Amino acid sequence: MIKKFFPKETDFYTMFDKAARNLNKGAVLLVEMMEDLSKAETKSKEIYEVEQEGDMLTHEVMRRLNKTFITPLDREDIHSLISRIDDVLDLIWASADRATLFKIKESTPEAVELSKCILSTTEIITKAVTSLKDKKYSYIQEYCIEINRLENAADRIFREALARLFENTKDPILVIKWKNIYENLEDATDICEDVANILESIVLKHA
Repeated sequence: MIKKFFPKETDFYTMFDKAARNLNKGAVLLVEMMEDLSKAETKSKEIYEVEQEGDMLTHEVMRRLNKTFITPLDREDIHSLISRIDDVLDLIWASADRATLFKIKESTPEAVELSKCILSTTEIITKAVTSLKDKKYSYIQEYCIEINRLENAADRIFREALARLFENTKDPILVIKWKNIYENLEDATDICEDVANILESIVLKHA
């Protein structure tokens, strides 16, 4: 009888962990794709499947959030964290989709570097989310500092990529295509920094 009034508590931490690991999986595939665009179509489809899984996880968190009376974190923090993780994955998919849609034949060192920055950041996000469940708040603060460092590195790579693109690429259509891809990749690192800011906010409230 009691269970009817007090249903099993939703483990939001585990759901965050699944979302972060799924994000990291998408980032791994993105690096593999940017390192060898001959595999673009296959990798793009795989990334799309990961993105769809991310959407399902996000919707499930939202559904449970609406049905859970008592939550382990502030409701807005749960909403913001899962949403931003999903936003990063959306941008990973957008980058892969554009490369396929534009029929880009050869990658660039900058595209690979930006993709690797995203991958490194998603690995740290996964560690930070795990630390959130374990309440290892000091670790999270260190992870957030590293995420910010990687975002700054990505900004530098992005600026250099644009400079080289406009200087060395004669085909204006190719310039437009690569500019769009670079912007999506750089935006992904920006949103990763948003994830770090949300985690820092949670730490300040609960440490």
